Amino acid sequence: MRDLIRINQPFLGKEEIDAAGEVIRTGILTEKSGMGPKVLEFERSFAKFVGTKHAIALASGTAALHAALLAADVRAGDDVLVPSFTFAATASAVLLTGARPVFVDIDKDNYCMKTDSVERVITRKAKAVVPVHLYGMPAEMDPIMDLAHQRDLVVIDDAAQAHGAMYNERNVGSIGNMTCFSFYAGKNLTTGEGGMITTNDDDYARTLRMIRTHGEERPYWITRLGHNYRMPEISASIGLAQLKKLPLFLEKRRKNAESLTEELSMLGRLALPREPERGKHSWYVYTVRLRGANAGKRNKVVEKLRAKNIEASIYYETPVHLLPLYRDSFGYKRGTLPETEKAARQVFSLPVHPKISPEDLDYIVENVKKVIV
Repeated sequence: MRDLIRINQPFLGKEEIDAAGEVIRTGILTEKSGMGPKVLEFERSFAKFVGTKHAIALASGTAALHAALLAADVRAGDDVLVPSFTFAATASAVLLTGARPVFVDIDKDNYCMKTDSVERVITRKAKAVVPVHLYGMPAEMDPIMDLAHQRDLVVIDDAAQAHGAMYNERNVGSIGNMTCFSFYAGKNLTTGEGGMITTNDDDYARTLRMIRTHGEERPYWITRLGHNYRMPEISASIGLAQLKKLPLFLEKRRKNAESLTEELSMLGRLALPREPERGKHSWYVYTVRLRGANAGKRNKVVEKLRAKNIEASIYYETPVHLLPLYRDSFGYKRGTLPETEKAARQVFSLPVHPKISPEDLDYIVENVKKVIV
């Protein structure tokens, strides 16, 4: 039996080891202000990569989402529009502010928030909207930004899976009022755990830096609610080393995705992911959809691939609105979000990360063709 082909895994080398060792030798492991030398350098470099004035480093992607919502003054009594077809952290961050998540259906082709679905469920209490760039596919940001402007909503986009993605020739991270990234171990760029918020708004940037350090305006002078959301220096040093490699990582992911598309396009039983017009997919994972007579066989297909040591994964088998916490708290029922629920039954993801070799791709294709009959 061949070694397991993981759905995603970090690509670390001597550069990351040396960077972490350098921090250990300096003895500066963190700064109370959250602005140690490596954190500041990482923030400047990431802002330049995305093309924004500011980047604020935090302890995780979830911390980034929570801090961004706090910076937007989201609180109890407010509603926040979020997709259900995503990881639960997007909605959990809303609950942490005391606000109510209002779930929005997706576009059946790109799996991201659909603007007319937002219009159907928007409420007078809506304060913010959180589109998610799922699987590395950029959401349709222009209509979302237009709607947000009309309804006075703050746009906080979740780019946890979209480092390096582009929409209409603009970098994801430079379009919304605030954009949240995750640097979890399996992401396109990792610091082990970590997050970043990018913004062009000076006031949001200043507020976010306060929030990540207990709401301090200056040492021990707390003027608003905050948290300990600082990024450690070792994490930032690893992030700097990873950021230098990110363009190569993205190119490798794209080539792997193109190879899968070329080989699987003739199969006819799968709806394959596509590159957006005037944009770029960042290929966090390669997500396919069973169609026709195979549509109801997704779980069996995944089981067969896993039996061949291909870590096919389902993102996300249970939409957030049907998870017990949200179902029981807000009364959501099956059938509420039809496109979301249909996708949750039919999609699965294949690996395209930089450690995937041509031989791995051949093996994946061979076995996908065998199980999709």
